[in-house]
Amino acid sequence: MATVDMTKGNIWHQIISYTIPLVLGNMFQLLYNAVDSMIAGRFIGPEALAAAGMAGPVMNILILGISGICIGAGVLMSSFFGSHDEEKLRRELSTLLISGTVFAVVVMLLGFIFASPLLRILNVPESVHDMTLVYLRIIFLGAPFTYFYNALSQALKSVGDSKTPLKFLIASSVLNCVLDLFLIGYMGFGIACSAITTVVAQVLSALCCFIYIYRKVPVLGLSPRELRVDKEMLKSTLSYGTVTALQQSVQPIGKLLIQSSVNTLGVSVIAAYNAVTKIDDFAFTPEQSIGHAITTFTAQNMGAGNKKRIREGFRKGLTLEFFYFLFIATAVFLLKDFIMRLFVSGEGSEDVIAEGILYLSTMSFFYILPGMTNGIQGFFRGVGRMKTTLLCTTIQASMRVVFTFILVPHYGIHAIAYACAIGWCLMLLYEVPCYFRFRKKNGLV
Repeated sequence: MATVDMTKGNIWHQIISYTIPLVLGNMFQLLYNAVDSMIAGRFIGPEALAAAGMAGPVMNILILGISGICIGAGVLMSSFFGSHDEEKLRRELSTLLISGTVFAVVVMLLGFIFASPLLRILNVPESVHDMTLVYLRIIFLGAPFTYFYNALSQALKSVGDSKTPLKFLIASSVLNCVLDLFLIGYMGFGIACSAITTVVAQVLSALCCFIYIYRKVPVLGLSPRELRVDKEMLKSTLSYGTVTALQQSVQPIGKLLIQSSVNTLGVSVIAAYNAVTKIDDFAFTPEQSIGHAITTFTAQNMGAGNKKRIREGFRKGLTLEFFYFLFIATAVFLLKDFIMRLFVSGEGSEDVIAEGILYLSTMSFFYILPGMTNGIQGFFRGVGRMKTTLLCTTIQASMRVVFTFILVPHYGIHAIAYACAIGWCLMLLYEVPCYFRFRKKNGLV
């Protein structure tokens, strides 16, 4: 069984070996929508790129809200695993699977029914409204499978296995890409086919995770009689999971509001913004993954009562965030033109590319800020301070939205980079003192 006890052993090795598959897994999850956007933009046209892109923030709210619930429950499972309490670990997983599946089905139905009014609120242009609506409704139909994969994947990660979910995600992402290229690039089908292949890939990853756990990880393999909701566990899951889901959803909700501002600037600007947000998502993913590694490391050691190890792990995690920033900022700044051309080509593409290059030239210098905030957020999740993470994220997202609406009408979409930087700085001003106060109060000095 590929579990990892992080309460002992080399800290650098544990954090890095846990983070790498987590990064790759999250990258492949992002590929679902990014591949759809790139193939739609190149083989169908800028309107299809805009449609897939405008569905992106809504998809992110769905995915991050679901993963937030699972991450919150994962903190509990990591703590139970660290304290070697397998009974509570299994009860928590059972509660997560049953209650979360009900939630995902409700989200699926509400999303399908209210997708059209939502697009009206977001000022989606009439020229791409129907295309976006079809894409989004199909994605909502896959919500239960998205949840099921995330719940089982987080259970594996909570016992230190971040490699197995990666393997299944790679397989499903490759399938998604191949089907997109064949059905859209070769056969000439439209945007609906792109969404269908995404859902098919999600079903595959969920099924693979389920089979693997029951065959290879007995500590997580629940028997039918164990599948019940534990009231005490449900309270804890809701306490952790709801706050984490809200915290995970605040960012994409902010993006959704920003999207409504960008949607008034024309199809070329919309297409450019949706391309650069995909690039940002890929740039931020390793920073977020390091933060989640810090969460699991901290939670296991909190369960074991190892305070010195918690402090050392956090410092090494932040160091890793800094070195990653040096790499990604340099890469995006130097390759910005090439990266933009991956998303769009043909008639009308030069305006899209020019807008994207201007944005990336600015944003690449600010990538250090989310690296630091994600590291600190990871620490607070690991010690169970979920409300602190929610408040910090709300500060960042709300300030980003406010300054976007102030700056974008005058300076264009590259002003969004400055709005994001302001939000991150204000977030750090709040959470850094919170971290030092917590350290002193809990003997982590």
